Amino acid sequence: MRHVAIVGSGPAGYYTAETLQKADDIAVDVIDRLPVPYGLIRTGVAPDHQSIKAVSRRYEGTALTDNVRFVGHVSVGTDVTIDELVELYDAVILATGAPNDRPLDIPGAHLPGVIGSAAFVGWYNGHPDFADLDPPLDAPGVVVIGNGNVALDVARILAKTPDEFAGSDIVAHARDALAGSAVRHIQILGRRGPHQIAMTPKELGELGHLERASPRVDPADLPPEGDDALLEPGMRKSVTHLRSFSANPVAKPVTIDFDFFAMPVAIEGDDRVRRVIVERTTLDADLTSHGTGETYALDAGLVVSCIGYQTPPIPGVPYEHGRGRFASDEGRILPGLYAVGWARRGPSGTIGTNKPDGARIGEMVLEDIGRGAGKAGRPGLDALLASRNVTPVTFRDWRRIEEAEVAAALDGRPREKFTSVEAMLAALGR
Repeated sequence: MRHVAIVGSGPAGYYTAETLQKADDIAVDVIDRLPVPYGLIRTGVAPDHQSIKAVSRRYEGTALTDNVRFVGHVSVGTDVTIDELVELYDAVILATGAPNDRPLDIPGAHLPGVIGSAAFVGWYNGHPDFADLDPPLDAPGVVVIGNGNVALDVARILAKTPDEFAGSDIVAHARDALAGSAVRHIQILGRRGPHQIAMTPKELGELGHLERASPRVDPADLPPEGDDALLEPGMRKSVTHLRSFSANPVAKPVTIDFDFFAMPVAIEGDDRVRRVIVERTTLDADLTSHGTGETYALDAGLVVSCIGYQTPPIPGVPYEHGRGRFASDEGRILPGLYAVGWARRGPSGTIGTNKPDGARIGEMVLEDIGRGAGKAGRPGLDALLASRNVTPVTFRDWRRIEEAEVAAALDGRPREKFTSVEAMLAALGR
């Protein structure tokens, strides 16, 4: 029997498991520190994008096969070390994603009210690490830094009415806080221009249909319309949305302003953030942005930085600090140790990008381990955890947690997610 451990139960982890489980004579353990699987599908995808979250049903099909099991509520580094896993398994694959915010390196970034997108998104999605975040929503101005889909998600969630969250799985504490929000002006800052955004047409188009919020673009920031012909089709559709926001501004109580060629250079405040100092930028021929020296201030009681993510280092595992990912040779880190997904590539691509990546790493592992080395694998992990009084959460346990969340849902919502590990375990009678 060949034994493989995958650390992380998000998309990269389950796509890799999907490839591995098709092989003969193999047992795959998917280990996660939380009692619930699916990683960013549960706590990263916007709660009003239920169609995207539905991909978890594919992962469930893999999880229910005889040779794959979920080992939840087991912390690698505390309950078991990487070295111990490498000793027990023929291969250990790190699929930990990139759950940490890339730091915002400007003066004032430490002030209360400056929040990274991983924390803010985790807060409204019910991640146990961020359930107590309590972001300040008592001021009319919010600055969102970044020109990708995460920035759009943050702006959209801030702008929606309570009724617009019908059918979503936004958690109760976020739903209630947003219902009483004083936010009226949302500024999305981007260092470069409309032709350099990383925003997809679907997410941009949603902003045009919000009940109480209107997206706006300064016509002066848009390049000549004829230049759009040089863009690839998806980008051209995105820019078309921006042009419509510029040409047809609608008066609504909440505004979402796209501020292009705008670089935050400082955040000011006393006991909390009060304003963001922004410098105008210009682009070189290679599209690198540079400050012009012209600055202005934006009032803000909340700043959400959506400038990227990084994989947290693990002691003893080679790491590329500049890129925020594990150091590997196309996925091979050390003998018996691999990386997949954002832990390998860095935070790039979509959920679907992890499918071919998982397949490739899975095939690489199968080739490398051959017929296996007769390691202890699953029985060895069970014995080690038992000796440390660690009781893993199984996939059957997860289904019980899920059933309890669904049973607690109100108002047509798909579930009322538990926002603490204690609540998840309580649903299991632990």
